[in-house]
Amino acid sequence: MSADSHCGWSRKSLTYPSLSFRSIMYKLDLPVDLKEAALLERRRNAELQRQDRIFNSKARTIGVDKQALDVQVHNKNIQKEIENKREEAYASQMKQHDSIVCLLDKRQQEDIKNLNRAIDEFRLGLQKKENRREFDLYDPQALKKDLPARLSDEDPRCSVSGVQKLMGEDLNQRNRKKDQQEQLREWSLQQQHEWAHALEDQKLSESLYDKMRIELDQKAMELQKMEESARKAICMHTKNFNKAQAAENSKRKELEKNLEIEDNLAEINNLVEGDLLSENPDQASSVFGPHRVVPDRWKGMTPQQVQEIQNIQQQQIQEHLRIKEEERQKAAEWDRQRVHAAREMTLLERQQKRQERELRKAQDHINQQLAQANKAQKIYLDKEVFVNNPTVQYFEQFNTSSR
Repeated sequence: MSADSHCGWSRKSLTYPSLSFRSIMYKLDLPVDLKEAALLERRRNAELQRQDRIFNSKARTIGVDKQALDVQVHNKNIQKEIENKREEAYASQMKQHDSIVCLLDKRQQEDIKNLNRAIDEFRLGLQKKENRREFDLYDPQALKKDLPARLSDEDPRCSVSGVQKLMGEDLNQRNRKKDQQEQLREWSLQQQHEWAHALEDQKLSESLYDKMRIELDQKAMELQKMEESARKAICMHTKNFNKAQAAENSKRKELEKNLEIEDNLAEINNLVEGDLLSENPDQASSVFGPHRVVPDRWKGMTPQQVQEIQNIQQQQIQEHLRIKEEERQKAAEWDRQRVHAAREMTLLERQQKRQERELRKAQDHINQQLAQANKAQKIYLDKEVFVNNPTVQYFEQFNTSSR
């Protein structure tokens, strides 16, 4: 039984019977109820609108297959889960690649840092400015390192012609002035004491002078007599002394002549056997140091000095060869490290390709499983779900009523 039969309406009788029809049937002339008529008219219009909505196939949305929708939702959830797993696999692989790249970059940065540190240490240790050959030409501390013009007052370099030391310009000038001032003060005090003692002595001497003057006058008479006798003895003694002195002078002149002859012979012998004519190399040594010579006395280098220079040159050659050998070993070590790094990068690339192949195989396996699942689902829908084909009677039961 359809919905229309329950409601008391049929598809053929779509219109309601009017009041006039009732009046005709029952021969009654009743007044029209406007409220009921409006209600009936509203129901009639609602039914017409409902029929338009239901019988219009473009606007109808009733009769959805919920089981098919559930299967679609289930498949979509499975596909979303597969996509999430795939994205997680890609994310893990990307993290692994990023970690490898970060590790290689960090190792490269450390190698560059160690290389720069080694270069800086080499420069600081073996390439200083003080080790250059011409450093003494532009050394900013050359004047500080050089000896001063005068080390002490007895410096042998302070010659008379150098005019590096004048009277009163000694290094102990300040102490000397203090000592002189102290000495002057002591002298002044001593002079004052001496003057005081001198005044006392003068007074005493004047008193004694008067006493002694009388005694001296008496002794003067006696001394005058003794002087006359002594003068005679002195004249005799002087005459004898002059004779002895004349003999001594003649003997001294003869001795001086002999000494002059001996000095001349010694001078000739010294000139013949001296350093100038015998070309002694020691005469060229300077007083300013063993490494300096006097140019006008230098006779050339000795065989020992020439041999020493040759030995130093041989040492420099050996040092140069040693430095070249060290550079060659460093270059070989760098080549070995570069080859090792290239080998490691090749191994990492092979490992990465191997992981990509494994991931591709896993993805192909998953795709194969999805294809099999889709195929099984299609077979299930074709053979299990959609087996009840609709008949003509099935379609005729529709559109009979709006209910």
